[in-house]
Amino acid sequence: MTTVSQWRLRAGAASSSAKAAAGPAGTRRQQRLALLALAPALTMFCAFWLLPFARLVLMGAEIDRGSGISAYLAILTHRQYLISLAATLGVSLVVSITAVGIAGLAGFFLARHCFPGKAALVAILTFPLAFPGVVVGFLVIMLGGRQGILAQLSQWLFDERWIFAYSLTGLFVGYLYFSIPRVITTVMAACETLDRSLEEAARSLGADTWRVTRDVIVPGIAPALLSTGAICFATSMGAFGTAFTLGTRMSILPLNIYGEFTNYANFAMAAALSVVLGLITWLALSIARKLAGSSLGAPA
Repeated sequence: MTTVSQWRLRAGAASSSAKAAAGPAGTRRQQRLALLALAPALTMFCAFWLLPFARLVLMGAEIDRGSGISAYLAILTHRQYLISLAATLGVSLVVSITAVGIAGLAGFFLARHCFPGKAALVAILTFPLAFPGVVVGFLVIMLGGRQGILAQLSQWLFDERWIFAYSLTGLFVGYLYFSIPRVITTVMAACETLDRSLEEAARSLGADTWRVTRDVIVPGIAPALLSTGAICFATSMGAFGTAFTLGTRMSILPLNIYGEFTNYANFAMAAALSVVLGLITWLALSIARKLAGSSLGAPA
């Protein structure tokens, strides 16, 4: 019996020694495999994002053709660019808050209730995701344009045409139209992962519906609301097709970038505006990611 135990101990020691000896070699092999697996993604990242963006940053530091100073400095000192930046930020922020508010409630209701025709309703509400920005802009024109439904109805009722499609209001409606489906799908998925027992425990302790919603449900889906709100903000900041369809006279960053690049060949200013737009959206997504992580790690 003792001999068997000794052989087992020797075998275990030999196995441990072999693993320890093979440890560094195995680790190096895993590292090489990881590098090989990441090589295509890293190549695509460097070739199609990192190098072009670095060139864009350097180009934005060149002299602006209109002002004779650095394009970055021109953005900070010229009123037209500041107004464009403020308008783009304002519309995107209002769209994000409105979409999260409206679609958040709708998504929670759809996730918690079953009724005939629910699948068809969800499909209709998320159908705008299939439309490109140009089509969304055309739909806004059909609603609030010069020959739109609202204009004809107001002409018949009040003998004047109400038109909003070719302004920031029309842009807001168009951005909200394709932002709502994103929020609905995200909130519905988040609601399905909520722990119902927490709500039942809160109700058993005397909490009413408002307190359950405020203290249990909203904190539970807060990461989803933050992330989808940030995505709506970033999408609205850079959306071009809808704005271009509604009119090129609006002063927003995507149209300014297009105008500086195509109409005036002012590549330095187009590059600087593009960098500013990218940094703002990246910052918004980073803040939302950090806040969502803090919400997940917050104590109950």
